[in-house]
Amino acid sequence: MKKEKDNPLKKDVFTITVKTFYGLEDALMDELNELGYREGVKLNRAVQLKGTWKDVYYLNVHLRCALTVLVQVASFRINTEQDLYDKASRIPWFHYFDLTKTFAVKGAVHSTLFKNSLYAQLLLKDAIVDSFRKEFSDRPNVNTKSPQVVFDIYIQEKEVVLSLNTSGAPLFQRGYRQETGVAPLNEVVAAGMIRLSGWDRKSTFIDPFCGSGTLLIEAALLAAGIPSCVERTHFAFKNFKSFRPDLWEEIQGEVVTKVLKLPCKIMGYDIKDEMVTKTRRNLRQLSIGRFVETSSQSFDTVKKTEDKGIIVTNPPYGERIQSDITELYGKIGTWLKHEMNGYSCWIISSSTEGFHQIGLRHTSKYRLFNGDIECSFRGYELYKGTKKGELND
Repeated sequence: MKKEKDNPLKKDVFTITVKTFYGLEDALMDELNELGYREGVKLNRAVQLKGTWKDVYYLNVHLRCALTVLVQVASFRINTEQDLYDKASRIPWFHYFDLTKTFAVKGAVHSTLFKNSLYAQLLLKDAIVDSFRKEFSDRPNVNTKSPQVVFDIYIQEKEVVLSLNTSGAPLFQRGYRQETGVAPLNEVVAAGMIRLSGWDRKSTFIDPFCGSGTLLIEAALLAAGIPSCVERTHFAFKNFKSFRPDLWEEIQGEVVTKVLKLPCKIMGYDIKDEMVTKTRRNLRQLSIGRFVETSSQSFDTVKKTEDKGIIVTNPPYGERIQSDITELYGKIGTWLKHEMNGYSCWIISSSTEGFHQIGLRHTSKYRLFNGDIECSFRGYELYKGTKKGELND
């Protein structure tokens, strides 16, 4: 039997890879720096750093711009498909979880060695099963829909990295959103948008197309210093043999869950009564919900109550909600110019024509994805006398 000291996760420090959506790598880096992790290396849709199990627990709870937190089990080079199985078979997988837990293998394969990327996952699955059979003459069950333990495989040509997914379900599953509309904004994307906007968490925050309230909730949690996953009850690391309840209780004991008030005004509007109702129901799931103001009204009837503030919003762009984009975005531009001077405004949309109709020069632009829809996230500084002109492409 392999000795427990051979388990790489028993080491004091190991490699952690935090995954995110395309375009949010800088937002995730900024967030990690703010939390005290300043040695991270930016990758494609991820940031890599070194840490301990305490760091893993902490990051799963506190990161807003992350999808999953992976802990590296092994990395090696292969020259054939069989190499993957042979080298993975040498890993004592029974050190990480026991026979009573279900597992699955997921990941990404970018290699000419494999005609089918799913075959690489199958080979790793077989290696894990055979490792248990050799040790116990028994095997754990595979559950692809709701596994208790998930292993991540990443292959770039001949380089292989195998990791434990410590989050389980993606971290955008916060636990607070009970109701959504036709085109809900992903919670991680919403958190990333807010961070990219540079909001100071003190000035007024407005979403004039609030839908089911995701941007409002993420802004309120950020302003209050409450983790976005505060309502989430389960993480996959609880199913590992290495789980440390004492460390987890320590992390949980330091989490802020309530505040007496917010340091700013947060206001949301939507022209549809049913969407405002959904926003309010979602807000009721959280202690900060009572501090967020909501109203059923059209965006162009909204008047600023302070000289300075920020607008971050996800208006319809004709993909999943049908609307007259030319007319809508023209009205948005007029409203911003005449009613919201002194504010900054950030809009995510897939409509190039819509942005053109706004008629204001953007000062910043990011390429993001809302689900599978490629979007542009653009920032505007609104001043009196701003001239309409061609958009910066």
